[in-house]
Amino acid sequence: MGAVSCRQGQHTRGSAPQKGGNIQGPWARGWKSLWCGMGTIRSGLEELWELQRHQCLHQEPLQPAPVLVEKPLSEWPVPQFINLFLPEFPMRPVRGQQELKILGLVAKGSFGTVLKVLDCAQKAVFAVKVVPKVKVLQRDTLRQCKEEVSIQRQINHPFVHSLGDSWQGRRHLFIMCSYCSMDLYSLWSAVGGFPETSIRLFAAELVLVLCYLHDMGIIHRDVKMENILLDERGHLRLTDFGLSRRLSPGSRAYTICGTLQYMAPEVLRGGPYNHTADWWSLGVLLFSLATGKFPVAAERDHVSMLASVTHCESEMPASMTQELALLLHELLCQSPLHRLRHLHHFQVHPFFRGVAFDPELLRKQPVSLVVETRDSSSPLESMPFEDFDCDLESLAHSVSADSLLQMGAQLET
Repeated sequence: MGAVSCRQGQHTRGSAPQKGGNIQGPWARGWKSLWCGMGTIRSGLEELWELQRHQCLHQEPLQPAPVLVEKPLSEWPVPQFINLFLPEFPMRPVRGQQELKILGLVAKGSFGTVLKVLDCAQKAVFAVKVVPKVKVLQRDTLRQCKEEVSIQRQINHPFVHSLGDSWQGRRHLFIMCSYCSMDLYSLWSAVGGFPETSIRLFAAELVLVLCYLHDMGIIHRDVKMENILLDERGHLRLTDFGLSRRLSPGSRAYTICGTLQYMAPEVLRGGPYNHTADWWSLGVLLFSLATGKFPVAAERDHVSMLASVTHCESEMPASMTQELALLLHELLCQSPLHRLRHLHHFQVHPFFRGVAFDPELLRKQPVSLVVETRDSSSPLESMPFEDFDCDLESLAHSVSADSLLQMGAQLET
């Protein structure tokens, strides 16, 4: 079975247990070589002393010492703690960082923090994901972080949460995206089951996104309501590519990762699986939107979850139309080979009769649900980021207790 990286339930992310507090993986050797190399640089005075000692031993006349020319800063080797994260996370000029101001705290988890910031130069609001470098190295997730940024830079789709910028500071990595004040899970929690007209629109938009990603050889592996943001008009933006990876046609993956209630049976087994696992996750999401509950209750681990998924047949409510019930049945198919997975499968499906699978036309359709544009971030006194590498712990503590309670499940302290 593959390595386990599950995201429990709806809000928490699990990770493989860490052994001690030491940095694991291939970076340990880099750290040792970095520190062992300290102190081995010989100063110009030492060089001159060796030269004079050699000349004295051979009784040769002294020659003028060579002129020591200091190298330009650009020619010095890049420190290892910076070089590890290049080129996906370049160093950003301090002047550019000072153009950002913190407006609020969106979420705080065990792995990082999401802040709402104002770009003073663009007069626009963004969300910045801040991840400590030390945690990336300790958890051996450097490749995953770089892959997340690399994939997002490659993607350009109207229903994908676009990447604005990424860079590194002295202690943190930063990923900046456009800011959305509402996510699909929050809306679902507030209204419960959705009408089929809204489900049809959301489903069509997600079908286009997943087909686009799969055609580019990308599997998302964490399609869920929390990872779907809503823009100001209520249309979808798929986000969080932290578990995504490139998977060429015919290739298979084996890592057990994702959120338990959304994971396909073949993923829970440890593979082999491919892009069709995303379509199972879409089926779980649409079932939840339609019924107000998940097809299978959450379990404590992937073994228990696999047993529940394998032996449980989801019952469709009597009020559900036959067309939607058929779509869910064909998405939540135990066999990946018989699961809906190609765009033409959906274009001819009776549930999507009359739907034009065109992003521009879909974006023109009104969303029947009332989307409140309330800001779910915790307000902070507007403050500059200095070098945008501030003490995030003190920043989180500056949020009032009332604000933390209001954020509820969005914050993991």
